[in-house]
Amino acid sequence: MKFGLAAANTIPFTDPAPTRDLVVAAEEAGFESIWTVEHVVWPHRYQSTYPYTPDGRMPGNPSIPIPDPIVWLTWAAAYTTRVRLGTGVVILPQRNPVVFAKEVATLDHLSGGRVELGIGVGWLREEFEAIGVPFDRRGERTDDMLEAMTALWSSDDAVHQGEFVSFEGVSSNPKPVRGKVPIVVGGKSAAAARRAARFGDGFYTGPEDLAGLAETLRLVHAACEAIGRDPADLEYSAVYPGRFLADPDGAMAAMADLGIDRVMIPSYHLTRPSLEEGMAAFAAAVG
Repeated sequence: MKFGLAAANTIPFTDPAPTRDLVVAAEEAGFESIWTVEHVVWPHRYQSTYPYTPDGRMPGNPSIPIPDPIVWLTWAAAYTTRVRLGTGVVILPQRNPVVFAKEVATLDHLSGGRVELGIGVGWLREEFEAIGVPFDRRGERTDDMLEAMTALWSSDDAVHQGEFVSFEGVSSNPKPVRGKVPIVVGGKSAAAARRAARFGDGFYTGPEDLAGLAETLRLVHAACEAIGRDPADLEYSAVYPGRFLADPDGAMAAMADLGIDRVMIPSYHLTRPSLEEGMAAFAAAVG
């Protein structure tokens, strides 16, 4: 079982020194990866429904800092050597794919090939409106963007002719260390499952109860089988539904039984009574 540190770029790890302390401690404690969250803006009076809470509202409040994931991970990369650097998730259709492909490849290059690009299509219409990006058809646009980014990473003199992104005879360098950054598709919908089957190296879903998690994984497996892909080709990550350290053995067994490869532990679960003690307790609990 792998362990990822989720929501790492949130309070209290949004300033330089606490971020450094967190990522160093995570690497020393044996975390395999650290993962960010993303919102460019927080609309104060949004009507959209957040899919991971019963009341449909995001946890927290608009004054909480949410640093840009790529910039934050660059800071984290400078203080670590082994831990993988994941976006969990970046809202891909809000970005320019040609510019973003360069940013991601640069981080991967500078970090020695440690980036995991977790992507989602977003749910917060009011955020898209503030950025000036269409909310409708964001799924189709995301698929086109993924193909375009892969073309830029794969070769020079790249060509991509899509409905939303088109270019030919261009090169973007540096390239990712391994020729491609792993794509981890986030979500819980049938559309996310199909996207993972088509484009993903991994799949990442948010907190659900075990029955809901099993159903989400069933969707991914079915989507893979529908296109002739082995579901075992993907790496599966999920947040454990509950506080992991309350029963680490039971949590690991339950997640393994479902086919989860990486358990995500929210960073704020490891700060009590202090970061050092929280990390030590985690390391002791999982051996």
